Amino acid sequence: MAATHFGRRIGTAVNEKLRMQKSRRGPWYDSLMAAASCAIAERIHLVDLIVHVRDARIPLSSECELFRNYPASKQIIALNKTDLAGSSAWQAWMEYFRGRNYVSCGVNAHNKESIKQFLSLIQRQVRKLRGTETDQANYTATVMLIGIPNVGKSALTNALHQVGRISAAEKGKLKHATVGPEPGDTKDIRSFKIGSHPNIYVLDTPAVLSPKVPDVDVLSKLILTGAIGDYIVRRKEIAQYFLAIHNSSEQYKKWEKISAKNNDILFLNSTMECLTSSGMHMKLQNQIPTDHTQDCIVQDVRGTLYETVSSFEGNMNCENEMETLIARQFIALQEAFHVPDEFEEDAHDKVAGKLLNLFRTGRLGHYILDHLPRNIQ
Repeated sequence: MAATHFGRRIGTAVNEKLRMQKSRRGPWYDSLMAAASCAIAERIHLVDLIVHVRDARIPLSSECELFRNYPASKQIIALNKTDLAGSSAWQAWMEYFRGRNYVSCGVNAHNKESIKQFLSLIQRQVRKLRGTETDQANYTATVMLIGIPNVGKSALTNALHQVGRISAAEKGKLKHATVGPEPGDTKDIRSFKIGSHPNIYVLDTPAVLSPKVPDVDVLSKLILTGAIGDYIVRRKEIAQYFLAIHNSSEQYKKWEKISAKNNDILFLNSTMECLTSSGMHMKLQNQIPTDHTQDCIVQDVRGTLYETVSSFEGNMNCENEMETLIARQFIALQEAFHVPDEFEEDAHDKVAGKLLNLFRTGRLGHYILDHLPRNIQ
């Protein structure tokens, strides 16, 4: 498929950039990450339970390889960001992990009910592991969250801490794990209380990667989902990879009726506003053309993607024809995002940044980039 070609192309570019930076402190596995890995390894034998946090869009590619051999009986595989992945797809992945004797769950760090279910699972597993305790209400257990950058460990820690806080007196004294905009912002190991009877503390750890750079297919998925920084390669190349995936999927078909419905609404709104100049003035005041997260602009982007894909008569499996379609989409998206005419590369870089943001926040549909292994037993 053409999407595979685009993925391997960007994965190769990332790999080459990382290879060139190997001799000095680079973006993959620097001295801070090495120190964090050692600190986690020193503490891991002291904890009762490991929660291996992964990105639900890339359940295999987001594996924290350093802890691959940790006993399955003492860990939970938590597929975070389920709101960004298709429900049936990530549930199939849960079955895959359960078939390999792992306790697995899907979780959304920004959904309270999802966090409540996640906390209940942690409590059940802790009690199960401490089954020989004579007084299960009065012991203290420690749970360690591990994962690669940008899988949402700190967001999960904060959510668990808030849902599991013990007394009203603690509500005004909450400390929070730092959730940063860039992958790898957590620098040290910190403890947060998430339960009582038994007392349970969760350790939020720095993100760690394997010292060995993975293959190009994994690298492409890590950079597309934001696990490693966009600065390694041009954002336009990353966005081209996303468009190749999108164009090869059925996602765009979901926007046909939505687009038609919105066009009807826009027509009715514009008709009413024409009856009053104040209505038009208020609309213009409320619009911020540079804010690509506005619903109206997101709808324009969806409509643009629908129109460009549905009208394409070429072969999606042909790399050259896919590249032609993507080039047309960048031109059309520049208008949808209200990016002014300037140097082509600068304009396309801005379009790419906005497009990737909408993809990574789920505004452009649900995607799972990893495929279930064929040899499922």
